[in-house]
Amino acid sequence: MKEPTIMDVARQAGVSVATVSRVLNGSTLVNASTQEKVMEVIRTMHYTPNAIGKQLRSQKTMTIAVVVPDISITYCVEIIKGIENTANPLHYKIIICDAQNKPEKEREFMTLLVSRTVDALILVTPSQTDAELAAYADNGYALGVIGRDAGHDAIPCALTDNVKLTRQVMSHLIAQGHTRIAFMSGFATAIDSYERLEGYMKGLQEARLPFVPELVDNGDFTEEGGYEAFMRLRDRNTGMTAVFAANDEMALGVHKACGELGIPIPEGMAIVGVDNSRITNYVRPPISSVEQPLQTMGVLLAGKLIDQMNANEQAGQRVFKIDSKLIVKGSSLKEAEEGHG
Repeated sequence: MKEPTIMDVARQAGVSVATVSRVLNGSTLVNASTQEKVMEVIRTMHYTPNAIGKQLRSQKTMTIAVVVPDISITYCVEIIKGIENTANPLHYKIIICDAQNKPEKEREFMTLLVSRTVDALILVTPSQTDAELAAYADNGYALGVIGRDAGHDAIPCALTDNVKLTRQVMSHLIAQGHTRIAFMSGFATAIDSYERLEGYMKGLQEARLPFVPELVDNGDFTEEGGYEAFMRLRDRNTGMTAVFAANDEMALGVHKACGELGIPIPEGMAIVGVDNSRITNYVRPPISSVEQPLQTMGVLLAGKLIDQMNANEQAGQRVFKIDSKLIVKGSSLKEAEEGHG
């Protein structure tokens, strides 16, 4: 029996071959009812497109690379989930590229785009400059950024307001009576690090508290790094009574160090992290943390990028800026009541 062709599918569905092709390629230009009609014919006729031939004709791989600074960080994992949840139903595959916090490795992954191994590339908190990213976009390569606005009309971005969320944390800790608050940043190339440092300094300024450089240290966004940074901060005899760590992994390191040193939480040391990962609820007391809509950022960015690749002119918004929320728990709240946002 002769295998059905794309023309047979188009004839049976009462649409053009181009429409069937768009449905197979996940284009958002085809309305939902037409998509369903075409997919029903495909299922009924048991039509299987020649994947290799389709790729050669369209020069599409239906693959998106996602470059993350560190695959072990909860922040990256949650964003990847959002990207996958959007890409998969539209028939796009994703491949994960772990840059291991190395800018040179991140740049190596850009060759996937240049060689057309992938159709598009999403960078999570990239170390490359806006000018470097713009050069790819100017040459027609599809890419998106999570964590900052790259400032280019062809580069969609999804981000949260790091300065705003940090000022919320500082306001909370200061309201709890803390005046010697340490700030723990991540690796130096991350925009989250210096934007949250900016928020930390603004929070101090608004409360008319001095900025003390000795109260700032770097924990490289890891639990071990947070543990070691806390030990360094303590050795300086800064008189700190609270620590704001720029992510939950470092906050867990601080929590562990306090447990080993017999420092009561929050009476002897208040702790706040970022991401509100599940693990923050498994320690005692649970760790206060800023909840970021990470999966939502992945969903919005992937959807916009795919729309852009398929020339959907209706999707005009380029930058998605989403609010975060401080979830107050036992690690920073001296009163009995918890759970304030």
